[in-house]
Amino acid sequence: MLPTAVVFGPTGAVGSQILTTLLHTPTFTTTTISRRPPPSHPSLSPLVEPDSSKWAPVLSSLSPTPSTVFNAVGTTRAAAGGLQAQWKIDHDLCIEIAQAAKAAGVKTYVFVSSAGTRGFASSYVPYSKMKVGVEDAIKELGFTQAVILRPGMILGREKAKAPLLEALFGHLNKLGQGVQDRFGQDQVVIGRAAVAAARIAEEGNAPARYWILEQADIIRLGRNEWKE
Repeated sequence: MLPTAVVFGPTGAVGSQILTTLLHTPTFTTTTISRRPPPSHPSLSPLVEPDSSKWAPVLSSLSPTPSTVFNAVGTTRAAAGGLQAQWKIDHDLCIEIAQAAKAAGVKTYVFVSSAGTRGFASSYVPYSKMKVGVEDAIKELGFTQAVILRPGMILGREKAKAPLLEALFGHLNKLGQGVQDRFGQDQVVIGRAAVAAARIAEEGNAPARYWILEQADIIRLGRNEWKE
């Protein structure tokens, strides 16, 4: 029997790519938990719950217990309706999900964070403080395996969150792919890197119990070394 993976945020840019990759990679049986239903697939068991405060408790009711949880939940201040509302999603909810995963007996926890969260000015930037808070909480929970992805600008979105910046970074590959890789990664590459890392962890070959994937690592696992 294949191990079970649960994806939170399966309808977002990176979460949808994690889901697509999982459904085309015979490593996990996949379940999703989200407000909106993801595209239907015969191998998918989606759980739709409009109230995100009920997401975390669902983990303890799943049988068998998921081996891996992917958390790609994220929003913007504008979409959430203000900084306080964004904090409840990008910080509080993400920590609640991690805590519930640990309590349920999940072995591997994969969290999509962001590049630059530990930079010089990070303590003054609310978005960085959210991501740092979640990363620290995951580390303290002591999962058998934790994977933190820190991608740069997410490229290739169907609907851009920052149209001008995403367009700018999206064309940097004209100066050389290496130039673009230093600033942003395609959503497909990020999704594949997340699944590749989870697969490595499932096989017991992760290089560290708390494994951080910076942008170069994401490119390596999600593009250069990627195998279906």
